Amino acid sequence: MTKERIYLFDTTLRDGQQTPGIDFSVEDKIAIATMLDEFGIDYVEGGYPGANPTDTSFFSEKRTQKSSFVAFGMTKRAGVSASNDPGLASLIQAKSDAICFVAKSWDYHVEVALGISNQENLDCIAESVKAAVAAGKEAMVDCEHFFDGYKANPAYALDCARTAYEAGARWVVLCDTNGGTQPPEVRAIVESVIAHGIPGRCLGIHAHNDTGQAIANSLAAVDAGVRQVQGTLNGIGERCGNANLVTLIPTLALKNSYNEFYEMAIDAERLQGLTGLSHAFDELLNRSPDHQAPYVGASAFATKAGIHASALLKDPRTYEHVPPESVGNFRKVMVSDQGGKANFINALKRRGIEVSKDDPKLDMLISIVKEREASGYAYEGADASFELLARRTLGTIPEFFAIDGFRVMVERRFDSHGRIKVVSEAVVKIVIDGQTLMSVAEAEGPVNALDLALRKDFGKYQHEIDDLVLADFKVRILNGGTEAITRVLIESIDSSGVRWWTVGVSENIIDASFQALMDSVIYKLMKNRHMAGRIAAE
Repeated sequence: MTKERIYLFDTTLRDGQQTPGIDFSVEDKIAIATMLDEFGIDYVEGGYPGANPTDTSFFSEKRTQKSSFVAFGMTKRAGVSASNDPGLASLIQAKSDAICFVAKSWDYHVEVALGISNQENLDCIAESVKAAVAAGKEAMVDCEHFFDGYKANPAYALDCARTAYEAGARWVVLCDTNGGTQPPEVRAIVESVIAHGIPGRCLGIHAHNDTGQAIANSLAAVDAGVRQVQGTLNGIGERCGNANLVTLIPTLALKNSYNEFYEMAIDAERLQGLTGLSHAFDELLNRSPDHQAPYVGASAFATKAGIHASALLKDPRTYEHVPPESVGNFRKVMVSDQGGKANFINALKRRGIEVSKDDPKLDMLISIVKEREASGYAYEGADASFELLARRTLGTIPEFFAIDGFRVMVERRFDSHGRIKVVSEAVVKIVIDGQTLMSVAEAEGPVNALDLALRKDFGKYQHEIDDLVLADFKVRILNGGTEAITRVLIESIDSSGVRWWTVGVSENIIDASFQALMDSVIYKLMKNRHMAGRIAAE
């Protein structure tokens, strides 16, 4: 049986940029477009040339090698010919392979937002598509609010889609712009569109996630016949986001309901780069990856319940719906107070630590972990701290340095302009090879000052930690009151792109932070010597 082709359309650089707090520079857009191009996405929508300086500059050159580079913009204005519309001219002049026009397909919006007649809107769609095709561009039309428009006036919504198709649009994309349509409605409406003369091989779906069903709606549309799926990396987008391509792609590639009938440009080898793509994008956004993201999250193939872990070790299929390596992820049997010996032995083995199940030191390690977790530690979220604890308990680790003490002071004062200013100062004494090194640092926050002081002068190890960066810092209060126990979790990263997590617990937030900071530095030094880090590298 010949498989039908599903085309992937990424709108991270256009629709995704509408996410609150995200504002891509030209350099950011070039980097993301390159990532998408190399991964094998069919269409990369880059933005709206002519609408702002960033997008105009971005479209001054073609930014992809294999992917079709797509410019986005409005259809021509009513009352102006296609040849005299400056917006349409900007789209045609952009260095793109294709143009995606956004067009109103809900008669209510045509009347209220555009203030023109229904026929004038249809004329704008047709003339815009014809102008793009005449310029040698692949044309496609995003029928905005299509599903709401269809429910309000099915005849007119269909007229909009059919006009785009008959004018020469390669793709007519049905948009659930408000994100409120339900999967059964999507299926029924797509089937109706096909029944009214637009073949599924020319239809696309653009779903928003306002009811948490953007992926379900996209798959329902595929089931009904569409052959182009639009979405964004990690599901970013305005309001609740867009359909998440990082979840959609492996579902289409790995699930029999789809891979028996459809194929994509993403082959098995490229799919193994999915986790790396997702995490690299989060890194560019300067945010931590979602640990519970399907397929690519750090917890996607993790279990810490003893009975689950035991079954998982016997046969991974007992608790895994796809092999983690198929998407570039890894299995994690986590250590916690819920885990039995099998968890610990497997967790240690994956870190290159061999231990017999009869070794009394293993019983000691399990006892220490359970005691510490009872007092507030959480090792399932702190792989690096667990590995250091295991190596100390089961053997030894080098004593790179010792801490002679530290002091942190916080001062609240008025500056010369009478404004309140809060300054933190930290002093750390480190002993390396018998020599005491004292460092002082100032910062706005006490933990930041302590981190700067700790890493300011590491003697002969200084060059080894220059690329160490604290990517995230989380604090959780474990009980109430001003004398509460505090848990600090620190995420670190270095120039190799490897991340690791360390934990500290204390009645004092500064002391808890210092514990986690110390573990992070020690782990980094051991990783540099290939004495640790296997789990982090995975």
